[in-house]
Amino acid sequence: MTKILYVEDNDDNIYMLRMRFDLLEGYEFLVANDGAAGVEKAAVELPDVILMDLDLPVIDGWEATRRIKGNEATRHIPVIALTAHAMSGSREKALAAGCDDFDTKPIDFERLVRKINSVLANKPAGR
Repeated sequence: MTKILYVEDNDDNIYMLRMRFDLLEGYEFLVANDGAAGVEKAAVELPDVILMDLDLPVIDGWEATRRIKGNEATRHIPVIALTAHAMSGSREKALAAGCDDFDTKPIDFERLVRKINSVLANKPAGR
């Protein structure tokens, strides 16, 4: 069972992605509604992968990713940044914050699943 943590504050986006993953076998789908809750839930749940919106309340996705990657207990968890505001340099900024990959909204579900599988395949052994 692959545990996914989706850090997102938009209920429509959460509903859409949860519905898509519920149709697939082998996924547990968790949600945090702001960056601070995402950091906390990552430490408690230790998901296999985190889907991180970048435009979040409390702390933004860049800072949430830095905190996750700065914590010994969670730094191994792959983070895929998701944003609807893909500006020039957004990918580079997300990768510099510690994200393992980057994708844009609206979400192309098949492409996102490929990215999830890719970061999980490249995850260090034993984690």
